[in-house]
Amino acid sequence: MTAIAVQAQKLLAQRRPRRSFFESFIRNLIILCAALAVVLSSVSICDGHWLLAEDRLFGLWHFCTASNQTGSHCLRDLSQAHVPGLAWGMVLARSLAALAVVVAIFGLELLMVSQVCEDLHSRSKWAIGSILFLVSFIFSFGGLLIFVILLRNQVTLIGFTLTFWSQFTASFLFFLNAISGLHVNSITHPWVQPMKF
Repeated sequence: MTAIAVQAQKLLAQRRPRRSFFESFIRNLIILCAALAVVLSSVSICDGHWLLAEDRLFGLWHFCTASNQTGSHCLRDLSQAHVPGLAWGMVLARSLAALAVVVAIFGLELLMVSQVCEDLHSRSKWAIGSILFLVSFIFSFGGLLIFVILLRNQVTLIGFTLTFWSQFTASFLFFLNAISGLHVNSITHPWVQPMKF
């Protein structure tokens, strides 16, 4: 009976590796920042109005013009903005931005599961979640870059709206969380274990 209890304790110790308070705090902080990035990016994409250039408002979904006589008038047909390649370019930009959010949600889920259900695979789940955030950063930054390149003739630093800067901040947080997550995983549990002779 004693031998069975000892084996059970050994299995339980292998299943639930102990973590320091500091490591748990850092991992939870990364999860919180990752969730904030997902929310920021989602709000930015749903609003979609990213650039104000004189009396025109360019967005991922609409193109708006404003005048004193008629007020604001928005069109879903981005080709009427008379910017070469804007219609197809915006399809690519918003697709990349939306895909970034989807990938980030899966990454966030893996990060949270690795913390809640601690087992022998929790660190690999954390690593995969961090890599997904790195992929999300690439998609998000790609969407931002396409938007800026398409509207390079209308771009001014003060013309970018709050939702554009929200997406920029979210993209930066995707990158920061990915690198931080991978770094925390590498210093607390090395990728390559030393061989025993």
